[in-house]
Amino acid sequence: MTTAIVEQARAKINLTLRVLGRRADGYHDLESLVVFADIADTLAFEPADVTTLDVTGPYAAASGATADNLVLKAHRALRDSVSVLKGGRFILDKQLPVAAGIGGGSADAAAALRHLARVNGIAFDDARLMLAALRTGADVPVCLASRACIMTGVGERLSPPLRLPALHAVLVNPGVALSTRDVFAVYKGGTQAHALLPHSVPREFAALIDYLDTHGNDLTEAAIDRAPVVADVLAVLGALPGARLARMSGSGSTCFALFASADEAKTAASQLAGAHRPWWVAPVVFGERT
Repeated sequence: MTTAIVEQARAKINLTLRVLGRRADGYHDLESLVVFADIADTLAFEPADVTTLDVTGPYAAASGATADNLVLKAHRALRDSVSVLKGGRFILDKQLPVAAGIGGGSADAAAALRHLARVNGIAFDDARLMLAALRTGADVPVCLASRACIMTGVGERLSPPLRLPALHAVLVNPGVALSTRDVFAVYKGGTQAHALLPHSVPREFAALIDYLDTHGNDLTEAAIDRAPVVADVLAVLGALPGARLARMSGSGSTCFALFASADEAKTAASQLAGAHRPWWVAPVVFGERT
């Protein structure tokens, strides 16, 4: 019997998000400082003659039709570029909320591409892998390596990995799914004027918090228009003892607060989980644990 191999599909967090403008193809050029959390879906893989997907976990039902899942879309996209592609059985344990602004489906797709690259002897820097990632979804390329970086374009241009401090945080999703398409439909324009430069991103915690204060998320107001509860979540997070910054990730509805220590984050998460039981609450670390 073949032993399944497992990949972690880590949640993607937009510490900042700037909308630079609408392109001729209808997509938007973006600029975002992206990090990854130590909370994830897991994707197991067993080589087989037929490629299939089984989805389990608390968010399996919310993931929609299996045939439309980004894991299988990633397989099809890579198969278009690789003449003979070995596939197999994928088993997705869906722990992350869906349509939540944390790239869950994109991370799942990226994990599938990593599995397929290994079993087919494809190098992770092979151009065909990145092409398949981009064809699968705008956030899939950055999820391939799952390293902190600045992402621009529609998601295809990535800076070299950034060395950032481990950031202790609390993630909160109020149980409301937000479509990126719907959020952009009511987006009225950004307010940020200063571009992100990799060499300018601080590596020390206090300086990084100050830096993030000047680079927000352009989609916040549009997300609140679609889901007013996002404003409630941000207010609650910002009022937590020890919270240094409260912000929405991506196009929402997941928000986060940053703390100086793991203890502060865990205490805040416990307080939130007791007071707001319908919310999904998770204490996490962005980046590597210290």
